[in-house]
Amino acid sequence: MLDYLLSVLYGIVEGITEWLPISSTGHLIILEELLPMNIQPEVWSLFLVVIQLGAILATVILFWNKIWPFQKPDKANGISIFKTDSWMLWFKVAVASIPGVFFKLLGLDEICDKYFYNGFGVAIALAVFGVAFIVIERFNKLRTPKYNSLGDITFLLATYIGLFQLLAAAFPGTSRSGATIIGALILGASRVAASEFTFVLAIPAMLGASLFEFKDFLEADIVITNKEIAILVIGVVVAFAVSVAAIKFLMGYIKKRDFTAFGYYRIILGIIVLLYFILK
Repeated sequence: MLDYLLSVLYGIVEGITEWLPISSTGHLIILEELLPMNIQPEVWSLFLVVIQLGAILATVILFWNKIWPFQKPDKANGISIFKTDSWMLWFKVAVASIPGVFFKLLGLDEICDKYFYNGFGVAIALAVFGVAFIVIERFNKLRTPKYNSLGDITFLLATYIGLFQLLAAAFPGTSRSGATIIGALILGASRVAASEFTFVLAIPAMLGASLFEFKDFLEADIVITNKEIAILVIGVVVAFAVSVAAIKFLMGYIKKRDFTAFGYYRIILGIIVLLYFILK
């Protein structure tokens, strides 16, 4: 019963921290240390993938009208079956994803995980990017955004945002959403445009990483138990439901407030993570 409850807890944490720029890795690494689940190591790795897929599904559902590239055609009114805005968005997402694809294919993610996926590395990344959020938001008060919506995002800007996404791949604890939002803000995007592009960009990024993990799991030829299947199902459902709420919250929050509060939260969490692993 405890493992089922932990599955719910992990799903909640993933659903919240995957989309808020506070690092899901930083939270999950602490949660795993304090409350590990009694399942096979390979199933644990699969569980982390599954709850990410639940989070991805929430993005797909919430942004369906913007990302689905087809519509009902109407020849009389000159309406094509293809939605130009959606196709252009996906082309920009594809461009932004290229740096991450090469990063993965070259095996650089494994090298970075080897050296930085630890308590100290995660703590530093949490704090450094927390400071970055505070500094950038203070700087942004003095200027007007150049890109205010998804449609305003250019291919060049998308490329730069994709490069910023590599920071999250290289340094666990950075937060994928945090890195891309910071990059977009620096380059002149509004908080809404930065957040929405970040959410859509997450779909291929997280889906691609998940497919690699699924491949490794299948190759390991592990016999999964009924209990572990139930844990996976619970985790994905909870992560999906909480992700929907988290995304809606963030999109409403940034219309009235900036990311400064998340910056302070990251710094505090970074200190907690660092102290935990020093005193452990």
